[in-house]
Amino acid sequence: MDLKIYSDGGARGNPGPASAAAFVFNAENNDLLKFDADYLGNSTNNQAEYEALILGLKIAERLAGENIECFLDSELIVKQLNGEYRVKDDKMKILKKKVDAVSGSFKSIRFIHIPREKNKFADSLVNLILDSAGK
Repeated sequence: MDLKIYSDGGARGNPGPASAAAFVFNAENNDLLKFDADYLGNSTNNQAEYEALILGLKIAERLAGENIECFLDSELIVKQLNGEYRVKDDKMKILKKKVDAVSGSFKSIRFIHIPREKNKFADSLVNLILDSAGK
């Protein structure tokens, strides 16, 4: 099955209280198949972006996804995942290794940068979680 993942992570403060959210859609008909979100505690924005993508990839793996397109509004993370930028931060290296490990279970995977306006569902859920946590 071909899937689209829209993920977002955010922190209030950098680092600060953070959350992550991911939505997984059937690429053929754009039906929402599943979504997940998590309160991360204290984290940076970039770490939260990676955590959000990992949430989405784990869903895609459970759904037996084959060809995956990942849409993120973090240009830095997309460029790191596409090999354009090196990952220097030790915590982010660990998170990137997790992404790489899960990515190996798919036939193909693409990481695509999109503007924040095209990622409203994930962004809204991130903020809802932070608001609910009183952060």
